[in-house]
Amino acid sequence: QVQLVESGGDLVQPGGSLRLSCAASGRIFSINDMGWYRQGPGKERELVAGITRGGSTNYEDSVKGRFTISRDNVKNAVYLQMNSLKPEDTAVYYCNANIVTTRWSAALDAWGQGTLVTVSS
Repeated sequence: QVQLVESGGDLVQPGGSLRLSCAASGRIFSINDMGWYRQGPGKERELVAGITRGGSTNYEDSVKGRFTISRDNVKNAVYLQMNSLKPEDTAVYYCNANIVTTRWSAALDAWGQGTLVTVSS
């Protein structure tokens, strides 16, 4: 019923920048919180950044000042601008959204398929 499709992952040199995008489609009445998670090699999935419908944001400590999350409520999209990338940012990045599909439905958590970000020289 609902799909999240990410794009923007790539190979980038340390110090470089990337912008990830995620668009939700399907049966959508409204979207509550949206966020980006990542899972590095041999690591557990962690929250990188989150944003409420009203635009309040929160960040994992290691990305504060380097990453910026934003969203477009009309396009049902969320973005992650990543600057000053470091090798330790290498991971598969996943988009997450808390979606209400109809006026009478409880919200459900949807995930994208992931997009690979590799930071290496």
